[in-house]
This record gives sequence, C-alpha cells and structure tokens, in this order.
Amino acid sequence: MQIITLGDEVLRKKAQKIDKIDDDVKATAIKMLEILKRDKGVGVAGPQIGFMKRIFVVSIEGDSERVFINPSILETSMETVKYEEGCLSIPGIYANVIRAQAIKIQAWNEKGRPFTLQADGLLARVILHEYDHLEGVLFLDHVPEKKRDKLIEKYEKTHKAAV
Repeated sequence: MQIITLGDEVLRKKAQKIDKIDDDVKATAIKMLEILKRDKGVGVAGPQIGFMKRIFVVSIEGDSERVFINPSILETSMETVKYEEGCLSIPGIYANVIRAQAIKIQAWNEKGRPFTLQADGLLARVILHEYDHLEGVLFLDHVPEKKRDKLIEKYEKTHKAAV
C-alpha cells in the first residue's frame, strides 16, 4: 500500500461511511498502522491509501495506537493554537496551521465498539488533520492562499525533480 500524494483527485473526495466493521476493515486498519511505522507518520486516513471509507489511524509517541471508524467531531474548543503541520500525502512541505486546542470525538474502534474521546494538544491536532482527509480537505487548505500557492509550487518542483 502506497500513500497517495498531492495532485491525485482522490484526496479531494469525501470518504463514505463504513457500513460494517468486518475482517477487511480490521485488516485495513492494521495495514494503515504499518504504513505509519514505515513512513514515520503520526496519522493516516483511508483516502490517503485509496480506501474511500471513513477510517483513520493515529499513533503518537507516548500514546497508544488508535483506530477511528466513522468518526464525528462533537465539540471543538474556542481556544486555538498555531503549530507546524506536514502530511504524508504532501512530503517535504510544512506550514503553520491554526486548529482548535481541544476536541471531543465519537467513533468506533476496529472491534466495532463505540467510544468518545476528549483530546487536546498534539492528539487533537492529528485527529482534526486526519478527519479533514475524510472530508477531502488538506492541511494546505488552512493556509493563506498566497502561502499555499508557494508551497504547492515548491512541492511540484521537488516532486517533478524526484520523478
């Protein structure tokens, strides 16, 4: 499984609800966690691997690996924080993004059990970043247009040079 990169239209599509958490979904979650380890990421969403379903996984140092299936953001804090983000689908590009400091999310795990989680700091940021992928939104969409255009241009030059 390879990470889909900027320019592929699949990254701009909304992911569909998972109707049944079966062995295929569980196997996909395991593969996604393996991709995180392989690519040294902290989160990856279904659309980033061409799996157009509402699933993402998160693995942050000092926290357990987490699987989110059919997530819903229930609350976001009024307090925001700016932090530099990157993305496995846009390698080598980083930008400051303002996001809510804390969130409350509801989802199902890979065993089909529902859970609600309150998160703040880096975990909240990664969850919001991955949730955006399910909506067809990239972190660059949160950057001012001029800056975004420069970053995309930089990515395209770097990407073409690597091909």
